[in-house]
Parts: sequence; structure tokens; C-alpha cells
Amino acid sequence: MKIDILCVGKIKEKFYREALAEYSKRLSRYCTLNIIEVADEKTPDNASETVVEQILAKEAERLSKYIPESTGVGTDTYVITLEIKGKRLTSEALASHIESLGIDGISHLIFIIGGSLGLHNSITSRSNFKLSFSDMTFPHQLMRVILSEQIYRSYRIINNEPYHK
Repeated sequence: MKIDILCVGKIKEKFYREALAEYSKRLSRYCTLNIIEVADEKTPDNASETVVEQILAKEAERLSKYIPESTGVGTDTYVITLEIKGKRLTSEALASHIESLGIDGISHLIFIIGGSLGLHNSITSRSNFKLSFSDMTFPHQLMRVILSEQIYRSYRIINNEPYHK
């Protein structure tokens, strides 16, 4: 399976890049992992709703270039957006979901992580599944590492291989 983590902004911190490289290496025996970064927009302090909407729209335009027009079961691509208001899954349930998608003929998963303002509704409306890790907000750079770890954990579960509980 091909898995893309499509995200807004670049990772500047070395420790995040190293962690992502480690999970990418671990995942290489199960899937092809690509991390695609699009530029983020600077958000002024006390930005108005109009400015926030404009920023989200610009970021969405950049993200859209990497999302096929048609996704979901019946196609080979499935889009999962990370959203606070999404559905929470256990690690086992995420593994089961990924496994089921593969059985249904999905060969390309796209996970989308927004920037500091989240995702524009033009992106969330194209999502086949909205996933939440918590009610808490995490730095979007750290979320890439957490997501990569959970994808790796999913493949360990799918293959009945041991992993920390």
C-alpha cells in the first residue's frame, strides 16, 4: 500500500525529522510512506475570521493538488483527515480499518494534517474518514510523528507481530 501524509508546513526541528525517518524506515517493509509538505501561511496575531478563512483557503489550494478528484471505496485512493471533531479509534480499530480498506481494493491512503489553523472545509468535505486522536491540540509537526507511529503500530497489529501495549 502507498501511504501519503499530506501536511501543511515544514518540519524545522531535527528531532522530529529523525523520528519520522525512523518510522519511515520501519514502515518500508509494509508500505511506501511519503510525507508531502505544502507551504503554510503566516497567521497574524488576532487575525479576523476573514483573514483566517483566506489563509485556510490558500493552504487548501496547495493541499488539493495532491488529492485525486475521486476517492473512497470503488477507487484506489482513500482520504483520512485529522480533525479534533473526527472519530476516535483505538490502535486496534485503526489497524482493522486500514486492513479492511486494503481488502476493499484501496491501495493508496492519504492522511491530511492541517496547519496551526486546521483544515479548510473544502478539504474536510473531501475526506472519506475524519480521524481524531484527542480533544487536545498537538503541534502539527509532532502529529506527523504520532500518526507515523500509529500507522506502524497498525501494520504490526495487522501482521500479528508484537508491539508495545
